[in-house]
Amino acid sequence: MTASLLNPAMPTGGSRSHGPGRSHGAAPVAPLAAVAPRPLALVPSAQTEGLLQVHTAPFRGSFSGVFSQALRSAGLGSRVLISQFLKGGVDQGLERSLWLCGRLQWLRPAMPACLTEPAAAEPEGPGAQEQEAVLEVWGYTRRQLLEGAVDLMVLDELGLAIALGYLPAAEVEATLEQRPAHLDVILTGPSMPASLLAMADQVTQLRRNC
Repeated sequence: MTASLLNPAMPTGGSRSHGPGRSHGAAPVAPLAAVAPRPLALVPSAQTEGLLQVHTAPFRGSFSGVFSQALRSAGLGSRVLISQFLKGGVDQGLERSLWLCGRLQWLRPAMPACLTEPAAAEPEGPGAQEQEAVLEVWGYTRRQLLEGAVDLMVLDELGLAIALGYLPAAEVEATLEQRPAHLDVILTGPSMPASLLAMADQVTQLRRNC
């Protein structure tokens, strides 16, 4: 048997095309109109609004994961400030704060040990020097926040510093209310006042299974 060499799409009745743009038994096909390409235009994106996040836990261990996030943000070009209000032991203070990735400032108060006890009841009593060191860290942090000098701010054990009497709750809340729109703020620690939880855009609670 001889295989057919005809195109299956062609009619086999012997009819031919009747000229360009016309086929057997079909209406004329109009040529496509030329469409001029439309110029590309970039749509300006709205500025992302910063969030107030809370990472809390019943134990003092909610900071490590947030620290990794902060370090990664600094590596990608963001300006970051980490303030640990009750972590001592390195006698650091404002003048000896650490810098990582050139854009992350890590600040601790200038005191010989971590704070676990309530603040001094008297201005000149025992523990007054520690309270002054905590207030120094808070004063610098507050200025950086209000000036919008950074993109991300991590405030470690801020709630516990309030609960132990080292920081004034009303001033802390008023400062956070005035934060610039672009600024992301993350609060970490085992104790978080209900007023700060109510202000938060997102609350993450860590749990430890026994």
